[in-house]
Amino acid sequence: MAVAEQIEPAQRGATRIADRVVAKIAAQAAREALDRLPEGGAPPRATVTVHQDSARVRVSLELGYPGDLGGQCGAVRRQVAERVRALAGMEVPEVAVQIERLHAEGPGDRGRIR
Repeated sequence: MAVAEQIEPAQRGATRIADRVVAKIAAQAAREALDRLPEGGAPPRATVTVHQDSARVRVSLELGYPGDLGGQCGAVRRQVAERVRALAGMEVPEVAVQIERLHAEGPGDRGRIR
């Protein structure tokens, strides 16, 4: 019997993670970054563009108002970049956060703000 040849790592092939899987990771990471979802608010959604080992992410979310919108968006950016890097092994040079809707919170709630 012949001894099995060692195949060089570069010749073994590659694992490709589907864009929709990376988008699900990003959406879950955005949800984790928020203290809580506003009452009646939709969960975060994410779309990604993957090129080789890099993912550009766009997250759409709804936030409670009043609140620290900039702080919440910064937390989402950091968490999404960290989780995609850790779970998918991709660099994340850009995380764009789009606030779809603000929801009034506190006494005298008027519902969502447009």
